Amino acid sequence: MIDVSFVRANPEILDVALKNRNKPPLEKELLALEESYRSLQTKLQKIQEERNANSAEFGKAKSKGLETSGLQKIMEALKIEMSEVSNALNEAKDRFFNLLHTIPNIPSNECPIGPNETANLEIRKFGEPRKFNFKPLEHYEISENLEMMNFDKAARIAGSRFVFLFGDLARLERSLAQFMLDIHTIENGYQEVYVPLILEKQAMFGVGQFPKFEEDLFKTTIGSYLIPTAEASLTNIHNGEILSEKILPLRYTAYTPCFRSEAGAAGRDTKGMLRQHQFGKVELVSITTPGQAIQEHERMTECAEGILKKLKLPFRTVVLSTGDMGFSSEKTYDLEVWLPGQNAYREISSCSRCNSFQARRMNTRFKNEKTKKNEFVHTLNGSGIAVGRCLIAVLENYQQNDGSVEIPTALIPYFGKEKISPTKP
Repeated sequence: MIDVSFVRANPEILDVALKNRNKPPLEKELLALEESYRSLQTKLQKIQEERNANSAEFGKAKSKGLETSGLQKIMEALKIEMSEVSNALNEAKDRFFNLLHTIPNIPSNECPIGPNETANLEIRKFGEPRKFNFKPLEHYEISENLEMMNFDKAARIAGSRFVFLFGDLARLERSLAQFMLDIHTIENGYQEVYVPLILEKQAMFGVGQFPKFEEDLFKTTIGSYLIPTAEASLTNIHNGEILSEKILPLRYTAYTPCFRSEAGAAGRDTKGMLRQHQFGKVELVSITTPGQAIQEHERMTECAEGILKKLKLPFRTVVLSTGDMGFSSEKTYDLEVWLPGQNAYREISSCSRCNSFQARRMNTRFKNEKTKKNEFVHTLNGSGIAVGRCLIAVLENYQQNDGSVEIPTALIPYFGKEKISPTKP
C-alpha cells in the first residue's frame, strides 16, 4: 500500500498519480479519514489515561475510608465515553484502511503517461519476424493437424478455457519449463522454490490481490485461494520478517500452474490457449533494498528477455503507460512476442518494480546497516516466462508448410527431437 506520510508531505502527488491511472481524486478524502482516525485514537488514549488516574485516586480514597461516590460516577461516565469513542475509532479506522487498501501504487515518473496500452512505449526489439512462403496458421489451427491439443474434451469435464495437451505438445510444455528453470537457476542465480498453490486471504492481500481483485481468483471451500501466479507465494516467503541487509537481494523462481477466473476478460481471446483459467508459468521474484531495486528491475527484465533470445523468438520490450500498469507496480516492462498467425506482438512476460508497496502490506523489512533502523524492503516480480504462451510462440514461429513444427536449437537437448510431426498424412 502507499505511504500515507509521503502523501501528507507531498500534497497533490496522489491525485496526479490517480488521474494518470484513470482514477478519481482521493487525496483529500484519504487524509481527512486519517485525521479522523488519528484524532479519535488520541482522544481514546487521553480518556484511558484519565480513567486510569481516577481509578488510582478511587483506590487511594477507598483505602482511607473517604467518600468515593463522586469518583465512581466519573469513572462510570468515562467508561461509557471510552466505549463510544472506541466504537467510533473502529469505524473510522475501517473507513480509512478500506480506502487505503484500494489505492494503487504511485507510478514512477519514468512511465509514459497515457490512458491505456496505446501509450505504451517500445524501447527495444529483438529479431525480425520470419517471412513465410505460405500463410502462417494460428496455434490452434496448427494443432488440428498435430492432433495433440484438445479444447472440446477439456470443456466437457472442466468447462471453457481449459485444454488437454497430448504427446509431443505435453512434452514441449514440460521441456520449456525445465529449460527456463535451468537458465534462471544455473545462469541467472535464482533459487528454485517449490511453493504452495493455495494461499490464505492475508497472503493474497500482501501482494495486492485483495481487496480489489477477489473476483479474478478461484476460492476454495475452506476460504483459501488458488494462486493466480507464483508471485503470490514467492513474495510472501518473508511475510512479517525483518531481514539482514547483507543477504539482499534475494532472488527466487518457481514453475507452477496458475489459476485465474478471467472475470475481467470476458469475450477476449476465446479461441486457443492465449487466455486460460489454468496455465503454467515460470515466475521470478526479487526482494531488495530500495537502492538495489532499479538495477534489479533491469536485470530481471534481461533474464526474461534471455529466454526468448535463446529460443530465437522475435519480441519487443515496452514500458507500460500509467493507464495500463498493474495495481501494485510503480513501473512495468512487458515483453511481447511475435505471433505470425495473429500478425501481432502479444504479451508473454511482465516485469514489475513495486517499491515498498507490497512490503508495507506484508510488513516485510530489513535492518539498515548504516542507520540500524528497520526499513521496508522493495519487491519485484516478473514472468520468466509464461510457458503456455511460449509454446504458442514456438508453434507459430517454427511451423512448416507440411504441418510439422521445428524445435528451437536451444530446446532440442530438453525435448529430445528436432521436430514435431503431424499425425495426419
